[in-house]
Amino acid sequence: CYTLIASSLLWRIDAHLITKGVVFSYSSLSAKAQDVTKSRKLKTEHLLQVDDHDFTMRPSFGGPAIPVGVDVQVESLDSISEVDMDFTVTLYLRHYWKDERLAFPSSTNKSMTFDGRLVKKIWVPDVFFVHSKRSFIHDTTTDNIMLRVFPDGHVLYSLRVTVTAACNMDFSRFPLDSQTCSLELESYAYTDEDLMLYWKNGDESLSTDDRISLSQFLIQKFHTTSRLAFYSSTGWYNRLYINFTLRRHIFFFLLQTYFPATLMVMLSWVSFWIDRRAVPARVSLGITTVLTMSTIITGVNASMPRVSYIKAVDIYLWVSFVFVFLSVLEYAAVNYLTTVQERRDRKSLPCTCGMSHTRTMMLDGMYSEADTDSLAGYTTAPMVPEEREKPGHMAGTLSVSSVSTTTAKKKGLRGLRIIPNTHAIDTYSRMIFPGSYIIFNLIYWSVYC
Repeated sequence: CYTLIASSLLWRIDAHLITKGVVFSYSSLSAKAQDVTKSRKLKTEHLLQVDDHDFTMRPSFGGPAIPVGVDVQVESLDSISEVDMDFTVTLYLRHYWKDERLAFPSSTNKSMTFDGRLVKKIWVPDVFFVHSKRSFIHDTTTDNIMLRVFPDGHVLYSLRVTVTAACNMDFSRFPLDSQTCSLELESYAYTDEDLMLYWKNGDESLSTDDRISLSQFLIQKFHTTSRLAFYSSTGWYNRLYINFTLRRHIFFFLLQTYFPATLMVMLSWVSFWIDRRAVPARVSLGITTVLTMSTIITGVNASMPRVSYIKAVDIYLWVSFVFVFLSVLEYAAVNYLTTVQERRDRKSLPCTCGMSHTRTMMLDGMYSEADTDSLAGYTTAPMVPEEREKPGHMAGTLSVSSVSTTTAKKKGLRGLRIIPNTHAIDTYSRMIFPGSYIIFNLIYWSVYC
């Protein structure tokens, strides 16, 4: 019995030890797995020693200025506004510097890449855009920020940003102009004694997409420059410039402005070939061309800033307006001189008092052979010597008689001269107006093109 009890106890002890051994083995395996995970977690958290340093201070604080290299890749030039005198550009802005506080050991010399969450815990350059009106960092689907840290402490900080900045434009040659705009980068807080901002690879630090294009401009070139900027209250700062030169496409303005204005001027010349007695036709044509030119000028100025100097397009449009307005004044002069001339002619006619059924008529060159048949039954009154000597026109007094039609017509034609329907001013205007406008165009396009 004792033997059975002893063997039973031994079996229970062995089973219990085996069970404990298995438990211990499982526990040790679990502990190993937890240790590996924990050590990896600690490595990720403490590798950069973010909590061991004060990153509110710049690297090498108290020492020489920290060099920060910059390069830019222009993704798109979105818009250029003449009215607001600004431009909008989207670009990738990259910063390069060395912060020994972020150095970490690595056998493979591979870098570590982080998103924007780590940027708030370390020191980064405080670069801002000078003369910017609006700017933002893209955040779809997350903040477009990348931080890459190398084992030796070198840091690459990249972000995608859209900036709307001011551009001082000169419209004295508009629309035959070229504009140069600049995007300026500068440290906000650190002077050149603390931070040295420079282009990392010189002119090669700026790269652009070949597909960038604008509807009204041709992008001629991009280039970079740098200089020092001085503020009287804070000191000297390094400033980087992204310069780009734009040349405006002229074809749009040729179709919308220059061709219509030229056609209106040419249309105003048509009145020189219209009968000077056709008052409604010539007056309505002149007023129409003047109002059309006014509409063109108003439309052009509506899309431009209110500058205090004369633009090239203003010169062309206002000279064209003057030509159109002068054509209206030309007809006013012709109509006035014709009226004065006719009054003098009527006063110089001989007195027809006592003659029965008399009628005074003014004939001009519009009468044809058929129209002179209506003179049958009229006889000519004698002409005074002074009237015979007046060139270019004639007034005759016709009285009813019983002479035959053929005889009356022959006598009437002998005593009447035809008033020419074209005034001398119209004749000269047909040559002077087109010639002057052609000379103006030759001078204009040779100066501005």
